[in-house]
Amino acid sequence: MAKKKPVITNAMRLLRAAKIPFEEVEYEAGEVGEDFGERIAALTGIPPEMSFKTLVIRGERTGIMVACIPVKNEVDLKKIAKAAGDKKAEMIHVKELLGLTGYIRGGVSPIGMKKHYPTFVDGSAKDLDKIAVSGGVCGVTLIMKPEDLKKATNCEFCDIIK
Repeated sequence: MAKKKPVITNAMRLLRAAKIPFEEVEYEAGEVGEDFGERIAALTGIPPEMSFKTLVIRGERTGIMVACIPVKNEVDLKKIAKAAGDKKAEMIHVKELLGLTGYIRGGVSPIGMKKHYPTFVDGSAKDLDKIAVSGGVCGVTLIMKPEDLKKATNCEFCDIIK
């Protein structure tokens, strides 16, 4: 029986190169849908309040930006627009994800996108010892300290959920 080849993503490469510590958790990815983040939290045993999903948003002036929020919450587009200095913001269409980020739906990591976009992480992350974000493919989650995510993405922590 052949040994399973370890998954190494762009996000992992960048974190290792920057010597930013993280843990990786692999899981059996299923169908991507509305409750995908919550299902991943259940599959990995990571509490939902510690599991963050990555969303890609377009502001009317800022352009593309990234939001990381707990999987059980919804992003508040007015709050993220204000955080970015915009009046309005909208979710991008899923067809745009790969071209903008280099990642597919269900595997979008805030780390290692094609370009560096302004990144906003919900402020609840600052109260946690560690948070989990996508590793860059369906089936891999990265666990790290919120301050290490800040080092990797230069993110801002602010209130961006409903």
